[in-house]
Amino acid sequence: MRGLGTIINALAIIAGGVLGICGRRFLKARYQDTIIKATGFAVVFLGAAGTLSKMLAVSEDGTLTVNGSMVMIVSLAVGALVGELIDLDAQFERFGDWLKHKTGSDGDNQFTAGFVAASLTVSIGAMAVIGSIQDGIYGDHSTLAAKAILDFIIVLIMASSMGKGCVFSFIPVAVLQGTMTALAAVLAGFMTDAVLWNLSLVGNILIFCVGINLVWPKTIKVANLLPALLAAVGMELCL
Repeated sequence: MRGLGTIINALAIIAGGVLGICGRRFLKARYQDTIIKATGFAVVFLGAAGTLSKMLAVSEDGTLTVNGSMVMIVSLAVGALVGELIDLDAQFERFGDWLKHKTGSDGDNQFTAGFVAASLTVSIGAMAVIGSIQDGIYGDHSTLAAKAILDFIIVLIMASSMGKGCVFSFIPVAVLQGTMTALAAVLAGFMTDAVLWNLSLVGNILIFCVGINLVWPKTIKVANLLPALLAAVGMELCL
C-alpha cells in the first residue's frame, strides 16, 4: 500500500510526543534544558555524519577526497535567497501560533518553538526524501518505517523538554512525505541516483542546522533553507 510508510511515521511521532509529555511532569526545568541540548548535539552529529558520508571518499591511492562541494554551496546559497524572499521561517512560526491558539495552548510559551524545532528535525533529511520516493514508486515503506522508530525516540525526548507543540510535527511530516510519495510515481524518471545523492547531501546539512538551533536557539533560520532541496535537484537536472 503506497503511503503506508508516512502513516506509520505520523503515528509514531504522535505516540512519541504523547509519551514525552506524560514524562515531562517528572522533569525539573534544568533537566529539560539539559535534555534538549543533549538532543541538539545528537542531531548535530547525525547531520554531520550523514553529510560527511556523502562528501568524503577514499581514492584508489588511499587519499581522502571531497565530493559535492559545489552542490552544497550553490544549493544552500540559492535556497537561502529563495527562502528569505518567501520567509518560510515566519510562515512555520505563524502556523505554530495558529495551532497553539486552536489547541487552547496560549499559555504554553514553548509550544511554537517546540513545533518548529520538532517539525524541521523529522521532516527533512535523507530518510524522509528517499523513503517517500521508495514508497511512491515501489510501495516499499521499509525506510520510512525505520525513520518512524528514530522519530519516535527524537520526538519523545523533545516533547519531554519542549512540550506538546512537538506532537504536532506529525502534520508537516504527513503533508511533505505524503506529497513526495504521491509525486514519486509521476517523477520516477527524474529520480536518478545523482538526484537522490544531492537531496541526501543537502538534507543532512539541514539536519545539522536544526541541531545547532536546539543547542543555540534561533541561530539559523532553517525553514528558510528548505528551498535548497529543490535547488539541489535543479542543479543535477540542468547539468
